[in-house]
Amino acid sequence: MTTQILEGEYRPSSSQWVRDQVDLYERTGGREGNTLMDTGLPVIILTTRGRQSGTVRKVALMRVEHDGEYAVIGSQGGAPQHPAWVHNLRTAPEEVALQDGPEPFAARAREVEGDERARWWERAVAAYPPYADYQTKTARHIPVFVITRTT
Repeated sequence: MTTQILEGEYRPSSSQWVRDQVDLYERTGGREGNTLMDTGLPVIILTTRGRQSGTVRKVALMRVEHDGEYAVIGSQGGAPQHPAWVHNLRTAPEEVALQDGPEPFAARAREVEGDERARWWERAVAAYPPYADYQTKTARHIPVFVITRTT
């Protein structure tokens, strides 16, 4: 069983498949539930503080790692609106945890732009090629955050 880094009430996702994946990933220390459905592509668990509820929120996202840092991509499949976790990171960038394997770790998030965003976007598309298509499906600028370990 994993340790919860962020204190407070945990509110599972309203989406059943997200709840199930997060639970399986955490229950098995990342040995199971660690890929996106049947793609075989690795995922991580991002934990944030809900900007409106103040509760602990968790979501499985594509694993984009480079030199010990991670990028999380607010694509939502190219939907016209940002996923809720984007707003959570913008509101509370210091209240973040990430799990890539057996145990979560405390982290902070920062939204990146310019050349740094371009480098991370390239890494993200290499890890998960559909990201490139998602950007063509939406008029919004898909946000990219870099997650850095704090402990």
